[in-house]
Amino acid sequence: MSDQGEQKPKLVVDEDWKAQVEAERETLREQEQKQEAAAAEAPASPTDAASSPDASRPAAQEPGESQLPPASFPLLVSSMATQAAMALGQLAIPGEDKPVVRPELARHYIDLLGVLEEKTKGNLTPEESKMLEGVLHELRMLFLQVRNQPSS
Repeated sequence: MSDQGEQKPKLVVDEDWKAQVEAERETLREQEQKQEAAAAEAPASPTDAASSPDASRPAAQEPGESQLPPASFPLLVSSMATQAAMALGQLAIPGEDKPVVRPELARHYIDLLGVLEEKTKGNLTPEESKMLEGVLHELRMLFLQVRNQPSS
């Protein structure tokens, strides 16, 4: 190799980057305005919202709102089990001084979980099946215990 003097690397400055960034910002602003306009035109009643094609998309979350967990089989089972436990007096009902026992309502939720177990048999993962079976066993035992307690 021969030294032909020191050559400095040529620095290429792209002057268009500022214009490109500004164009991207403008595109984002336009998209946000379209979303806001679409939200303003959305139907106000829940029945109208459910029939709209966008009803399956999650709504924009307001600041300060908590995000709901994703729908899942364990969440469904635990929600129904919580309702049964409430009806069995195991959890306090908001606004009540003491737990209210409603065995007929508890039996309804336990029966619903039984239907769910029957209709999903063979379609659940082993973990889901074991969870549902365990929850049902616990609730049935609790139901018998509450039903056999003397009334106070």
